[in-house]
Amino acid sequence: MKNKRNVSYALILLLVVAGGLVFANREIKNENERSPRPLSNAEKKAARDARKAWEATPDGIKFKEWENSPAGRKIHASHDKIRKHIKDFSNMEAVVTSVTFQRTYAQPSPKWLIVRIEDEEYMMQFIPKDFQRLKSLKVNDKITLRSRSAGYSPNHPYLIISGDYIEKDNKVLFKADPSKNNGC
Repeated sequence: MKNKRNVSYALILLLVVAGGLVFANREIKNENERSPRPLSNAEKKAARDARKAWEATPDGIKFKEWENSPAGRKIHASHDKIRKHIKDFSNMEAVVTSVTFQRTYAQPSPKWLIVRIEDEEYMMQFIPKDFQRLKSLKVNDKITLRSRSAGYSPNHPYLIISGDYIEKDNKVLFKADPSKNNGC
């Protein structure tokens, strides 16, 4: 009888410890999923000062001139057209306009996919290994894509969007793994 009681106590203790570990693990996961804390006023001021210092450099001056040029304003306007889709990570209907675009300066050369969304051209850059999954695409193919981010540069003729999810005819061709590169 005493032996059965000891086994019962051991099992109960084991369940309590296991439950505690599960609960603690859930708390850690929830803590990691929370959004980062907002920047303090001092941190915002430091970031603003760093930006102003960069804008005073020759590269910063050239960038501001480009941003205010017709080409820069056009790229900003194209970003405004898809900003809501990027924010919501929602589907965008696109037509492939080029699968052979190349930048001459980059070695090894990344692969570019140029697409048209709502009468605007956009670029998506892929490493050659990832681009292999898209080798079946041809000009004028209709695809559905989702993007988490966009960027621009005076060195590129179109807004650069991330190709986080690409599907054609309800078949997923490419899906980026957000857990890699810390979700970037």
